[in-house]
Amino acid sequence: MEKPIAILDSGVGGLTVVKEVMRQLPLERIIYYGDTLRAPYGPRPAHEVRMFTRQIVDYLLQFDPKMIVIACNTATAVALEDIRGMTDVPVVGVIQPGARAAIKRSKSGQIGVIGTEGTIRSGAYEQALKRIAPHLEVYSKACPRFVPLVEQGLYHSAICDEIIAEELWEFRHSNIDCLILGCTHYPFLAEKILAFLGPGVELISSAEETAREISTLLYHKGQLASGRGMPVHQFFCSGDAGLFRKIAREWLDAEIEVSTVVWQTPRLV
Repeated sequence: MEKPIAILDSGVGGLTVVKEVMRQLPLERIIYYGDTLRAPYGPRPAHEVRMFTRQIVDYLLQFDPKMIVIACNTATAVALEDIRGMTDVPVVGVIQPGARAAIKRSKSGQIGVIGTEGTIRSGAYEQALKRIAPHLEVYSKACPRFVPLVEQGLYHSAICDEIIAEELWEFRHSNIDCLILGCTHYPFLAEKILAFLGPGVELISSAEETAREISTLLYHKGQLASGRGMPVHQFFCSGDAGLFRKIAREWLDAEIEVSTVVWQTPRLV
């Protein structure tokens, strides 16, 4: 059996990356872990996020992955280099791919970024954008109510429309032409966000761009799956497996099974 790609997230948000990897690289086997019991990561202090991320990576290394993908912007912002230092397995985050895509597509040089409190507080996107294009004007905003909407499966609800309008009102009246969805949960809300902002704003999904980066890196390393049979993916979560399974099956349009892995260490609050 070929080595899998290990993907981790604070919850169901990383399924947006899984969906893109399945679409762009259908022969790759995926091992996914969503830390739904301790989601969201955004409001948590950086040391907790680093500890949780290390704990999950330790668990995923037993599957001998050829690549680890931190499909969580908050964890990428505060733990990426830490994780790269603990393993020889290549580790990919979600911030750099999204930043590069926004720079490529923006014509006005005015880019919006939305994310969790932790991601926005870190300034990781603004740093990544301005490192490449210092002239950019970057407008960042934390949208802490978005992740719970997704984790609770409420992304089709009327309350979702209300919250999007409240959180993104300032962007509707700005001059941005690109909005980075700086949390992998946010593509679940993309259709409603686009409807609110209108056609003048292009949404940049870090999930799509990360999948492209994964494809490029595996190609250059000669590690793309050879296609000996269709892959069997594995999904794990730390919380309600039933809710996770329901969201995952709807989003991925596929029948999946989910195993619950509960940490032996006490849950931090």
